[in-house]
Amino acid sequence: MTAVLPAKRPVRPGTRDVSVQIRPVVRAGLGVLLVLWILAPLLPVVLWSVAGVWRAPAVTPDTYSVNAFASLGERATLRAGLASLGLGVAVAVVATPLGFLGALAAQSLPGRRGRAVDLILLAPLAIPPFALVLGANTTLLRLHVPAFAGVVLILVVTALPYTAFMYRSALAAYENQFEDVARTLGAHPRQVIRHVRVPLLATATARGFFLAFLVGWGDYVATLLVGGGQLTTLPMLLGAAASSTGNEQLTAVLSLSVIIPPVIILAAFGIPALTRKAVA
Repeated sequence: MTAVLPAKRPVRPGTRDVSVQIRPVVRAGLGVLLVLWILAPLLPVVLWSVAGVWRAPAVTPDTYSVNAFASLGERATLRAGLASLGLGVAVAVVATPLGFLGALAAQSLPGRRGRAVDLILLAPLAIPPFALVLGANTTLLRLHVPAFAGVVLILVVTALPYTAFMYRSALAAYENQFEDVARTLGAHPRQVIRHVRVPLLATATARGFFLAFLVGWGDYVATLLVGGGQLTTLPMLLGAAASSTGNEQLTAVLSLSVIIPPVIILAAFGIPALTRKAVA
């Protein structure tokens, strides 16, 4: 017997061309919706930062004022900003290489030992920050660890899963043949690391560094409990302003001061990368 195949439906001319043209439009539309979804909650914050009087049920402020922005130039706010910046950089500087070493160990160790390292690296994500801080705070106090160093140590543990994950993903796609070729051409181990490994892992390094910086920059719990009032950062000023009534404008301004710098950093790194991809 001869099998009878179902007849294929005739394809109308131009149908595939239309579908190919629609797909980029759909992706662009979804991208716009995602951006709006992220930015929409910031609109009330921006309005509150310039609202002089805003009474319900008015949709927009009744009067506008920028007096609260003067607080950003005060000495206490500048010191808090420098403390947040130093905390973010310190956490990133320590957590990024540790994340690389952890990811390298997890990849190099076979079987269960590698999975055990992965589990240890990701364990801080399963521990509530409050419990982690309370568990380590007593030890830090007994060892007389300075406030800044103690906060950095706690936040490095919190940031380690992010940096390790970035390097773990990069090493999974890493091609060792590039290093083999460099050694064949006479490159020394340091030259291999400098001219082969570092450039190939540069993207993962930048992403891990940025995520670790965000952990230190925006932390509140560890800075409050471990710092013991000796370390004042922008999130702590924001928490103090938000805890009292009548400070809506100041709270909004401090919120923007916490949000905008990381966004600027992200744009500084992200826009050139997107431009290079578009040109390519």
